[in-house]
Amino acid sequence: MTTPRIYVGPKASPELTEAVTTAGATVTDNPGDATAIVWFGGSPQDFAGVDHEGIRWVQLQSAGVEGWFASGVLVEGKVFTSAAGSYAETVAEQALALLLAGARKLPELARARTWTRVSSGSLFDSTVGIVGAGGIGRAIIPLLTPFRARILAITRSGTPVPGAAQTVTPDRLDDVLRESAFVVIGAPATPDTRHLIGRHELALMRPDAWLVNIARGSLIDTDALVDALRAGDIGGAGLDVTDPEPLPDGHPLWTEPRALITPHSANPDYLLVPQLARRVHDNVRHYLADEPLEGIIDLTRGY
Repeated sequence: MTTPRIYVGPKASPELTEAVTTAGATVTDNPGDATAIVWFGGSPQDFAGVDHEGIRWVQLQSAGVEGWFASGVLVEGKVFTSAAGSYAETVAEQALALLLAGARKLPELARARTWTRVSSGSLFDSTVGIVGAGGIGRAIIPLLTPFRARILAITRSGTPVPGAAQTVTPDRLDDVLRESAFVVIGAPATPDTRHLIGRHELALMRPDAWLVNIARGSLIDTDALVDALRAGDIGGAGLDVTDPEPLPDGHPLWTEPRALITPHSANPDYLLVPQLARRVHDNVRHYLADEPLEGIIDLTRGY
């Protein structure tokens, strides 16, 4: 059997090339000779220039793939895999940082210009709702274990999530919001999840509850969130992602004392390629052995 030839590009990456070769495949500089592609450094619109009927599998560099669906690139006839789960540890670390900042009211204290006493909360023995307990959501749970947090997880299937006190389906979102002192958004961005958290959902949350989004900005209705923060309807929000993104200068979220914004920086740049390389190496091995690949994109579900 001929060793499969895999194209890595359009941007050259020695780390990804090494991941392919050490897994047992051959790298080609000509996508026309390839049966698989490790896509790196190009936009979805660039993909048409290298795609052809002989391509069986495409590994994407991103965990979120809404832009690929919008471009019309993801079609039947070949297998597409995302990097979903590859960056879970570092994004979960960011979520923990935002949760702790919210519990301890660090955004408000960081903006203070005079000595003042602020009554903060704690993650210890709290209830944390994880809306979308996929790779990132599951990676958060062990980080919360030392805090004895009670985890309420929401997954599409409702299959029990390890470490969660309770796992429910999305139709139980209202119940989770009512009960949780902290809510982490980790669901994929699809047409069905746009504004998953809107005015209705924010009104259900506890007045001291902290909302953390490390998924995609479109999952939260930004205008509704701004109004809820201004009114003191929720305790605060920690956002690594926003809608719109980048968040424009002068946007009210920048000066909202109950908001903490990190500019989509949950996954440090210097770790992106090494984390992706591990996924590429594993998936190339699976590909060569004709085994199921990790991160297969479901074209029907949109992620």
